[in-house]
Amino acid sequence: MAGLVPESVQKVANVALGSREGDKLKDLAQNTKDTTNKDRLTTDYGVKQGTADDWLRVASHEKTGPMLLEDPFARERIMRFDHERIPERVVHARGSGAFGKFRVYESAADLTFAPVLTDTSRETPVFVRFSTVLGSRGSADTVRDVRGFAVKFYTEEGNWDIVGNDIPVFFIQDAIKFPDVIHAAKPEPHNEVPQAQSAHNNFWDFQFNHTESTHMFMWAMSDRAIPRSFRMMQGFGVNTFTLINAKGERHFVKFTWTPELGVHSLVWDEALKLAGQDPDFHRKDLWEAIANGVFPKWKFGIQAIPEADEHKFDFDILDATKVWPEDLVPTRYIGEMELNRNPDEFFTQVEQIAFCTSHVVPGIGFSDDPLLQGRNFSYFDTQISRLGINFQELPINRPTCPVMNFNRDGALRHTITRGTVNYWPNRYEACPPAAKEEGAYVEYAQKVMGIKARMRSDKFKDHFSQAQLFWNSMSTIEKRHIINAFGFELDHCEDPVVFGRMVQRLADIDLNLAQTVAELVGGEVPKQGRPNHGRHAPALSQTEFPGSTPTIASRRVAILIADGYDQVAYNAAYAALSSALAVPLVVGTKRSKVTAANGKSTQPHHHLEGLRSTMVDAVFIPGGAKSVEALTRNGRALHWIREAFGHLKTIGATGEAVDLVHRAIGLPSVSVSSSGDVHESYGVVTLKELRPERLTEVVTIAKGATGFMEKFFYGISQHRCWDRELDGLNKQVAY
Repeated sequence: MAGLVPESVQKVANVALGSREGDKLKDLAQNTKDTTNKDRLTTDYGVKQGTADDWLRVASHEKTGPMLLEDPFARERIMRFDHERIPERVVHARGSGAFGKFRVYESAADLTFAPVLTDTSRETPVFVRFSTVLGSRGSADTVRDVRGFAVKFYTEEGNWDIVGNDIPVFFIQDAIKFPDVIHAAKPEPHNEVPQAQSAHNNFWDFQFNHTESTHMFMWAMSDRAIPRSFRMMQGFGVNTFTLINAKGERHFVKFTWTPELGVHSLVWDEALKLAGQDPDFHRKDLWEAIANGVFPKWKFGIQAIPEADEHKFDFDILDATKVWPEDLVPTRYIGEMELNRNPDEFFTQVEQIAFCTSHVVPGIGFSDDPLLQGRNFSYFDTQISRLGINFQELPINRPTCPVMNFNRDGALRHTITRGTVNYWPNRYEACPPAAKEEGAYVEYAQKVMGIKARMRSDKFKDHFSQAQLFWNSMSTIEKRHIINAFGFELDHCEDPVVFGRMVQRLADIDLNLAQTVAELVGGEVPKQGRPNHGRHAPALSQTEFPGSTPTIASRRVAILIADGYDQVAYNAAYAALSSALAVPLVVGTKRSKVTAANGKSTQPHHHLEGLRSTMVDAVFIPGGAKSVEALTRNGRALHWIREAFGHLKTIGATGEAVDLVHRAIGLPSVSVSSSGDVHESYGVVTLKELRPERLTEVVTIAKGATGFMEKFFYGISQHRCWDRELDGLNKQVAY
């Protein structure tokens, strides 16, 4: 195998080197290297390394212990990686955030003595930053990617950060692999393509060659990776932390956030279009909801395992590529977070906020999770690289409790500390260390045994069981979406070695999955695969999180009108939507005032070309003969209806607009109202003969309701009409 530089590129370079124009190339050649299979991995100071997979740690075949700071290779890899970008974040560069509050409604005193999790009278201010992982600050919001979900608690005992994602597992088990997984996922180095996408050769080459990523890439190909909104994502701490109670008892824990609105996603075609039509879709959605007073809320949950039970599972509970299945370790919800204030300035608050997994308060501690231990080192180093040694003095990062120590100087130091000593101990006994009784952080006295080696416990070696568990637990619709996601991703891999291998890897999860994807992408169809254990687990499918109660609060609903629209139906719908705290958006054939059939007029928010159906959750079209005639002649209006139908959104129509919707969709399977009775068919709610008394401003959202608005609103509250896709109707309409 020759170098990894394509042969054609080398030929061009050689020709150039023979000409005067090649002088600079000759100069650069002194610093140019090719990566070949004859080379061996070394440090920057030239020492060959035997592995790049494990941080040096205390370990045995039964137990994965703590990592050792003495490992120079691991520290070099992580620190070099942390400092690769200036000043943008290497990962999670594109984000947005908001302020809010957190409280516990059930004390967790049996698990911890941390007041933030035990004092039910306390309200803790928070700042939350949501983000995508792969893209630069200028990338789009709706790409297929993991989403960051980081929470900074400004507690009275100091700052506590939960630096999590919207997916509970990760690609790697040991933090030493961070540079590799991110380099493989980022744009390819020779041409910086593609931006903010995993659909390329290097990403999937890494996935195949690093089998511990198998579980995570199944999550990444699921609907979890294209959320409808930051407000409709779960958040997970990912790593295993510990809680210590007043008796000195320790539990291993995982943290979970579950949204009150339910867990909902975009459909793939919608996500693709939004990336171009409105690349700021998610950040605008969060801002709009808070500005409108519809404050997003999440329940805070804890999974806990007593220290004595650490080894009672068939997986290692410290492995970040594994979930703790809820049928084995149920989530206990003890608190609630609400976001209720938008930032005043993006840069100083959203961009300069700095999270560290190592930021914990007394009563909360770390485990020997090898991903967490590396993150504890890496995140602090990263913030110093981005913001300087005094990053925690920035207003958004500054604790609300007193801060006093002998740290001094450095770039952009804000604090002015008076006095004649800056060390401890000192003759004045100034600023002594705190006693445990005064709230000092005291590490748990964990017994550590093992040899010093680069290894993990044997249970870390099972890379497929939980990937199978995830696949088995998906609903029919989610499985279809995962298959289609693999079809898209691997179709963008030009190297047949890459997509051919990945098809074989899928056979380690489910043979039918692998065979279906192979047909889609042109890979060799596997004849056999790893046996699937057939087990399921609750709370893996996002269909199990529909929301606390049916609501359309914060949902965006377009009302399509043209001159001659029915003012009665329009007014009733607008008032009812507003009363339900939805966001009605009037979309006209023009943005100038549109005149109703009765001579009154309204000012649209947008015209049909300025806003697209992808940017709303549902569509309503009031009747009015002239309005419907104009919309019927407008190709974009017809496309609006067809696209909303194809994206499985609820569509409502009254009066003459019923015929418009029926014509636009054009499927015999979708029936409409032909009388004064409300009719619902595949999420299309229609009422041909409108009587004003049938349209009420105050609507009770409940399944089985008979009124037009009730049926229409209930359909919106269910997020999508999945029956359309299950029965293949969305594929029969061109959009």
